[in-house]
Amino acid sequence: MSILNHQADKLLSLVGFAMKSRNLISGESLVVQSIQASKAKVVLLAMDASKNTEKKITDKCQYYNVPIIKKFNRTTLGHAIGKDERVVIAITDDGFAKSMMERAQLME
Repeated sequence: MSILNHQADKLLSLVGFAMKSRNLISGESLVVQSIQASKAKVVLLAMDASKNTEKKITDKCQYYNVPIIKKFNRTTLGHAIGKDERVVIAITDDGFAKSMMERAQLME
């Protein structure tokens, strides 16, 4: 297993733990609300999101200074939280967000 795959697996595991501990919001409208309310600490956006969704989420995150991780497709994001496809996920815990950002940087 490559270092890149190892970091990706760890990041996705953190997403699953965030879901189990109720530190995760999924769905476009709920994520936008969490960004505007300063609850979102980091947003995971699917690489295969529609251009409209990508622009909306990117603009909101830039305005409210929320980092975005774009490393996975919608199927992988959904699988990580035990759901169907998910295009956008917000993490609401500082600790999870920090760990995810570290893992994402190691993947670059």
